[in-house]
Amino acid sequence: MSAPAGNRHTGVGGRVGGTGAAGEDERRAEAHRLNAHEVMLLLGTDPDRGLTSAEANTRMERWGPNALPRTGGSGTLTRLLRQFHHPLIYVLLVAAAVALLLDEPVDSAVIMAVVLANAVIGFVQESRAEAALDALRAMVRTRAKVVRDGAPHSVDSEELVPGDLVHLASGDKVPADVRLVRPAELRVDESALTGESLPVAKDESALPVETIVADRRNMIWSGTLVTGGTGTGVVVATGGETELGEIHRLVGGADTLATPLTRKLDSFSKVLTVAILALAAATFALGLLRGDELGLTFTAAVALAVAAIPEGLPAVVTITLAIGVARMAKRRAVIRRLPCVETLGGTTVICSDKTGTLTRNEMTVRRVWTPDAVFAVEGTGYGPEGAIIGPDGEPLSDAEAGGEALRWTLLTGVACNDARLTHDPEGDRWKLIGDPTEGALLAVGAKAGLDPTGVGAGLPRLDTVPFSSRRRRMVTLHDHPAEGGTVTLVKGAVEGLLPICERWMGADGLPRPLDPATVERAVEELAGQGLRVLATAVRTGPAGARSLNGGGDAGDGEDEGLGEGRGFVLTGLHAMMDPPRDAARDSVAACRRAGIDVKMITGDHMVTARAVATDLGLPTDRPGAVITGAELTAMPPEEYRSALRNATVLARVSPEQKLRMVEALQESDEVVAMTGDGVNDAPALRRADIGVAMGRGGTEVAKEASDAVLLDDDFSTIEAAVEEGRGVFDNLSKFIVWILPTSMGQALVILTAIVLGSALPVLPTQILWVNMTTAVLLGLMLAFEPRERGIMDRPPRSPSQPLLTRGLSMRVLLVGVLIVAAAMWLFTYERSIGASDEAARTAAMNVVIAIQVFYLYSCRSLRTPAWRVGLFTNPWIHVGVGLQILAQVFITYVPVMNTLFHTEPIGLDSWGRVLALAALASVVVAIDKRLRHGAL
Repeated sequence: MSAPAGNRHTGVGGRVGGTGAAGEDERRAEAHRLNAHEVMLLLGTDPDRGLTSAEANTRMERWGPNALPRTGGSGTLTRLLRQFHHPLIYVLLVAAAVALLLDEPVDSAVIMAVVLANAVIGFVQESRAEAALDALRAMVRTRAKVVRDGAPHSVDSEELVPGDLVHLASGDKVPADVRLVRPAELRVDESALTGESLPVAKDESALPVETIVADRRNMIWSGTLVTGGTGTGVVVATGGETELGEIHRLVGGADTLATPLTRKLDSFSKVLTVAILALAAATFALGLLRGDELGLTFTAAVALAVAAIPEGLPAVVTITLAIGVARMAKRRAVIRRLPCVETLGGTTVICSDKTGTLTRNEMTVRRVWTPDAVFAVEGTGYGPEGAIIGPDGEPLSDAEAGGEALRWTLLTGVACNDARLTHDPEGDRWKLIGDPTEGALLAVGAKAGLDPTGVGAGLPRLDTVPFSSRRRRMVTLHDHPAEGGTVTLVKGAVEGLLPICERWMGADGLPRPLDPATVERAVEELAGQGLRVLATAVRTGPAGARSLNGGGDAGDGEDEGLGEGRGFVLTGLHAMMDPPRDAARDSVAACRRAGIDVKMITGDHMVTARAVATDLGLPTDRPGAVITGAELTAMPPEEYRSALRNATVLARVSPEQKLRMVEALQESDEVVAMTGDGVNDAPALRRADIGVAMGRGGTEVAKEASDAVLLDDDFSTIEAAVEEGRGVFDNLSKFIVWILPTSMGQALVILTAIVLGSALPVLPTQILWVNMTTAVLLGLMLAFEPRERGIMDRPPRSPSQPLLTRGLSMRVLLVGVLIVAAAMWLFTYERSIGASDEAARTAAMNVVIAIQVFYLYSCRSLRTPAWRVGLFTNPWIHVGVGLQILAQVFITYVPVMNTLFHTEPIGLDSWGRVLALAALASVVVAIDKRLRHGAL
């Protein structure tokens, strides 16, 4: 059964399809569980000559290029029109139409400009998913060394087909999913795909069928990087069927959820739309029932609709979020999707990647064990800062101060080493070229004063046997001029060194009988702390030796590099880990105090994950606090959700499992922030309420799938962003609580006038003036309010909590009623003392704005008295009030404005009544705030 070009053609995770004479019906098997020769046979590949060019062309025609598939998406016009499908946009479109009907083209144009600006922003943001998929496709565009017709060729990676025989060497990007056939000390950096923090040693041995992706040592995956050794393998999966292709599918299928803010605004807008239409219809019907003129009745209904629509709401929401973006940028968090500023503030769960976010992604030696003592190591990362602390708690002056065993342990770590550390003065960082483990050994040596250049001069290297996954050790031979002979140094896994050691070294440098049980107990204790343990040993020899294979059977793979006899002396153990970031502990504690559940999700092993979590202050002692992705996946749905809520550490987690975890938490009404830096994180980043990628060490795929990018890759920046997000939501709440009484009050003024059969106290054009000027000059200034004290001591908002709580809704209603009462009374009173309708309406309009000004100062804090906020903590408030006063003077006394807005100059006595009514309303609000303080 042939598949059309471009379709998936091999199984995810190393499934292979049959070819050749019997290959018309595609046979499939798990490549990792088969022996190498069986995979080659199944794919019809010659182990030496590879495929023929003709067969490669046939397979290309059948299965298409080795490229991630493009998924069909909405057209440009459809995506643009979709931005107008929103209840609040409908309300604004109605407002624009109403303004046009009222012969107010300028107001109509302003409202339409707001609608179009929102549409453009939404249209741009919706293009991010395609950008994320393009970044994934770019990961596999490379050149590949392939054997065809018995000769090596260099081809574009897109030309590879299943069955191709490929060669890989250090520095190569893996072009497809490959089953290894002949690896030679091959090591691959799979961190971006699996989350494994260290390069993985590969071999060709068959594995059990249930082996998870991260543990398939006989497979190398598309998009990963070869860091050492060489290897030959056969392509078993290309294009969309690779592990990278599976992530591509997950990213494309993961929905970007509406943020809590947009969901609440949607709900609020629907209620507002229904309420406005109902009130306008009731007003129109009431006027007809009273026998009023049809034109006047329609005008009154339109005026009510205009009054009730908060035209400035979308613009102020957008600007407030933009101000939040700017503030977060100063704290090194770049927000890519505007509404997510507020989402951060509402986060209830942070699912954080371990490597590079909570930890430094720089291996660091934390302990050095010798037969006589254990030494602690200060400092983190690859820099030389920090000291080695002796058993007495005092720092050592140099390597010799800790004894000969310590000196040779550190010396071996530096000399038997192929890595290099370079200092980047621009970023004041040390960069590693080579293996992270070897980088850690160089760094601890530097803390004891051992410079690689000086060590190399004192112990010139003569020969090397590289690290082997079979021998699990690296061996180097050095000239030792000081002793007049040579010295062989070896480092590697403890189980690889103990069999070749007969003695261990004391602090005085003298060898003593080895006690393997003591070493094993030390290793067990260190490993239990989540530390990776590496042993070192030395052996002196006569001068003149120039090769490590000068004696013994050079062909013996197990003894290669040891020469004749064993006789090594164990000097000590290096115990290392990828340490937590300096500020991560405090930030995790701050998040937990703020009621945010922090979960650490990693592809690393459980023991390592538990140790890092404990170091960070995450609870790991209770049952179920630490669990693997496989254990979680095996649970039924209800038990799964319960176990996930209880867990704080999730180890050995695959991309699919991360995505399912995010979805399960969201189903439990959690607002989920997901952090990550690898390709494997992209689906979950896109699905989370807010995806946070690492700017420094993150892949482009992760950045494109995210909503926010941390410029310093530091978890503490997330805490700062959450704090800013809470401030943004507070300011948005303050604005909404401030603007709604005006819209509601003006609408009720119109309705009351209709019910009472009196003239309208404010006209539609005056209502538009009030709505547009106050939203910009007064309400917008609340966006500049600083964060209130104790903002991170509150629990997170419940995702189900409405935009306005019961207490705030009652306050909105109270202020709305005060505006109605003040406007109606003043309009009626001014007419009763002989003022014209125009002058009475001018006074009524000004009392509405005066109440808004006084109420604005009250809204600077929704919980505490205004004076406690500080008079000058937000100078923009005073600027806005000053400009609004000038605007009111302008509309009241300038003749052209009198003509346009049907206003008339008023006297000082009218202004006195305006200010008195506004002050009275302010006192009532202050009393309400004091009484309702605990009910907000």
